[in-house]
Amino acid sequence: MWSEHPFSNKTWDTCSVVGNGGILTDSSCGERIDSAQFVMRCNLPPLGNGYEKHVGVKTDLVTANPSILMENVVVRLWKVCIFTATPCYSFPSRGTTAMCLRAIYSVEDFGSPIRPVFINPKYFSKLAAFWRVQGLGSAWMSTGLIMTSIALEVCENVHLYGFWPFDNHPYGLYDLTNHYYDDRKAKSVHAMPKEFGLLMQLH
Repeated sequence: MWSEHPFSNKTWDTCSVVGNGGILTDSSCGERIDSAQFVMRCNLPPLGNGYEKHVGVKTDLVTANPSILMENVVVRLWKVCIFTATPCYSFPSRGTTAMCLRAIYSVEDFGSPIRPVFINPKYFSKLAAFWRVQGLGSAWMSTGLIMTSIALEVCENVHLYGFWPFDNHPYGLYDLTNHYYDDRKAKSVHAMPKEFGLLMQLH
């Protein structure tokens, strides 16, 4: 695990931040996503099984939030990433700390090249306060919003993929699944349409 900031004095010209929205299904965005200098992904998404054409495979940073860490973390990490940023929302709390440390020990035990990175709780708190003032209100920031915020600090040009939060495709108006790989619904603690509106204001 790194003891210093992994991105100190480092910036990229182009970055892709990939959400997992169902709008990526049959999108053929994979090549464009992978063409960025730095690619960020959320919550250890599947990249094989035919998804490559639509979501790409390049991964420089991928998140694994606490609920993801409760699953088979090592197998999924090996399949997806070079190193993982784990946004531990309540890192000082006993339950979340244990999950994060378990991930570190598992990575070390398997001799994996993955390098875990943990978001500084102070940074997280200030970021939440910023978006609250911008109009997010009391809703929890989604992983996608957090990663977009980080990307804006280290990338000159940020391109977002898979962030469409609505049930219907904007052009064909046909139904979309919540994720490109399943239809598990978004947690009620998030306000995805409101986040989308805030992101559109940055365009």
